[in-house]
Amino acid sequence: MLKRTVFAGGTVFDGASTSRVDVAVSGDRIVDVGTGLDGDDVVDCSGMSIVPGLFDCHVHVMVRDLDISRAEQEPFSLQYYEALRNLSLLLDQGITSARDAAGADLGVKRAIEQKLIEGPRLQIALVMLSQTGGHSDLHLPSGGSRSMSMMMPHPGRPRAVRDGVDDVRRGVREVLRAGADTIKIATTGGVMSPGDDPRHTHFRDDELEVIAAEAAAAGTDFFAHAQGTEGIKAALRHGARSIEHGYHLDDEAIDLMLRADAWLVPTLSATRAIVDAADRGVPIPAESLALAREALQAHRASFARAVDAGVKIAMGTDSPPYAHPSASNLDELQLMTEASSMTPQDAWRAATSSAAALLRQDGLGSITPGMLADLVVVDGRLDDLRGLRDRIRHVSLGGQRVR
Repeated sequence: MLKRTVFAGGTVFDGASTSRVDVAVSGDRIVDVGTGLDGDDVVDCSGMSIVPGLFDCHVHVMVRDLDISRAEQEPFSLQYYEALRNLSLLLDQGITSARDAAGADLGVKRAIEQKLIEGPRLQIALVMLSQTGGHSDLHLPSGGSRSMSMMMPHPGRPRAVRDGVDDVRRGVREVLRAGADTIKIATTGGVMSPGDDPRHTHFRDDELEVIAAEAAAAGTDFFAHAQGTEGIKAALRHGARSIEHGYHLDDEAIDLMLRADAWLVPTLSATRAIVDAADRGVPIPAESLALAREALQAHRASFARAVDAGVKIAMGTDSPPYAHPSASNLDELQLMTEASSMTPQDAWRAATSSAAALLRQDGLGSITPGMLADLVVVDGRLDDLRGLRDRIRHVSLGGQRVR
């Protein structure tokens, strides 16, 4: 008979609301939620809070930090060992599910599944498809190119830069063949890519139509790096499941999100991380730093308007630099409440049940009987979002304590 463990005496956020109840786990499942529950083992959660395993819907586990110049001098295979550390750091923070938004390949995902390495449940996109001159194009004015390891094609990661309907179609099919769970595209330029502009629109309608059709034919969907207004709208008109970043949302873009029932993954941590890194002396290219500083206020304002309009929000960070000791993916929860009318409970929902819905993880994201037992015990009250990384006291993944 399987052992029954009860988490008792804490405040439980079940993915929707909070209450003072106990949670019973047996095997890999939550089996009971209520008061006065009995078990073979009891975890005393007095003065603590219990939440479902957390999601980060936008990570890059193959990347250590924003120092591209350093990364260009590293051996190609080092990224896999950095992923080993980064996946462990996600678990440290109670993040038991994540979507890697470019970089991790099928080998990384399978290594977790086969318990060769530890890490959260992982969905992968492999690469971010973009046009020539787009966010994945590492061409430099010198005629050379940046050698960012997470963007480089290899046998497990198809090339990212695609142009024209036939090449785009082949690109989607190659990414799916290589094991992607979902398709990521860039419908605008980005902050950290040289020579493009976040406000410019990338891929034409016929290319986006093919992306949507190929993803749907494979039973999956696509999500879009989209920062500029027109690129956001283009992605939504063609069925993007989520918009990542969304720096410049206007009324029409927000209305499209509502009508399409699409999610916004705001990644408020991303622009802040770039500016903070530059302030610490990391050699951020001047063009990228200027774009990040310019985007900061527009990003926060767009996010606030989306929240007020009722757009669905899922937590994602774009992975703040793992190597910096004060960085935490969980800072995103506080940033969301500071930038908008979201309450702490709304932020927890964005990191649990809403994120699970975005990633189609029906068995995760809430604390109810029958759900997988991904649980996080947090010291203190959930309405205090400060210093969350240092307040994690227990992390269970499928009923097994991993932290």
